[in-house]
Amino acid sequence: MTESLEDYLEMVSFLADEGEVRITDIASRLGVSKPSVHTALKVLEERELLEHQRYRTVSLTKKGAQKASEIRKRHYFLTSFLEKVVGVERGTAEKDACKMEHILSEETLRKMKQLARNREDRL
Repeated sequence: MTESLEDYLEMVSFLADEGEVRITDIASRLGVSKPSVHTALKVLEERELLEHQRYRTVSLTKKGAQKASEIRKRHYFLTSFLEKVVGVERGTAEKDACKMEHILSEETLRKMKQLARNREDRL
């Protein structure tokens, strides 16, 4: 899945935490046009990650919720790692984590988690 599609899926998940998810909200939060949102949602719908009926709300499928949860966990871990282990300021950690979450391999993430656990043991 592309970085862009992961961002859309993650945003639908964040917005779902707040209530109903609408195309306008997704576009506004991601800073993109409504037609761009429609295009991305169509692809995610084809992959059975979400459901959307024209002029209605967007909702994650079970498969989509699971994938979004994985993306969010990576994001939260990376933000925390950058902030607490590396010492990066919170805002910078958030921005960098958003970029890193899409490109790091599972091996790198696993090693970073191990490093963070080892660091906690010494504190």
